[in-house]
Amino acid sequence: MTSAFQFGLVIRGQAEHGEDISRRLQETLDMVRLADRLGYDSVTKTAHYSAHPFQMLQMVPMLARFTAEAPRLRLNAGVLLLPLYSPLHVAEEFATLDVLSGGKIILGVGLGYRDVEFKAFGMTRQQRARRFEANLIGIRRLWTEDKVSMRAPYFELDDASCLPKPLQRPHPPIWIGANADPAVERAARLGDCWYIGPGVERGTVERQMELYRRALDAAGKPFPAELPMRREVFVARTRADAIRLCAPYLGAKYKAYHAWRQELPADDSGFGQEFESLIGDRFLIGSPDEVAEQVLALHRRFGVNHLVMSTEWAGMPASLATETIEMIAQELFPRVRQGL
Repeated sequence: MTSAFQFGLVIRGQAEHGEDISRRLQETLDMVRLADRLGYDSVTKTAHYSAHPFQMLQMVPMLARFTAEAPRLRLNAGVLLLPLYSPLHVAEEFATLDVLSGGKIILGVGLGYRDVEFKAFGMTRQQRARRFEANLIGIRRLWTEDKVSMRAPYFELDDASCLPKPLQRPHPPIWIGANADPAVERAARLGDCWYIGPGVERGTVERQMELYRRALDAAGKPFPAELPMRREVFVARTRADAIRLCAPYLGAKYKAYHAWRQELPADDSGFGQEFESLIGDRFLIGSPDEVAEQVLALHRRFGVNHLVMSTEWAGMPASLATETIEMIAQELFPRVRQGL
């Protein structure tokens, strides 16, 4: 790790329908190189299929490109929809990415929640948790054993091998993204850490953190040394300016999440609200001083020490995204680190 508290940048590679995707790609690569120069610690690529109304460049090829553009940064799959794949496919692709990156890949995984994706990959919503668990067990074994024989309802490994192995030992970190309570418990049992998602209200996260700690205790595991949280972040000179500048793009993103029926805990107020109400305590929006205090509060309240920040959304001008990425590095980083 490069510091006790790490800052990551989410790069979606996402564009509005009809937007010039080649231009957006170049802007995305510019942002990755900028993050590397400014001292960010990681870059995260998100993933969805059939992402209408957005165009979405896919995760694995983009992470491979990022290894060349930002050789210093850790690279996070945030998150791979694990039930859609076979374990041998994921193990070999991410071992390759770990070699390409010099041992800096993070495998972030989640269940997924969209029927359009499940149906397209020949599975059902009811199968996803069982497939997720079997796949994750298979991947760990393939990364750490020479030959693996394993029979599951959805695949069979018959003396299968993953070569080369990842550079990281015993294997790359496995972050499990989880919103629902059973998924949080699964993250404690099967993951290296819970990758706390961007949209859940902090009051709900507080309740789920107790659930997570109990599940760790039940599994005989310590609290993780690295606890990542993804948040939507936008910084400007004043909170009013920050809301005015990001609302058209961030608001559209969460309208899409609402239309996609993203799953949330029962005690969360949900995404079907006007933007000002939606902000609540989900997002980190304001001046550098205000956002720094919110980040420090997350660290004190939950133990978060790797903040994965979404700062740009489909349709946002590249110049605006660049301004906030620079302001975060130049003004937010030092405030947070001074306050630790």
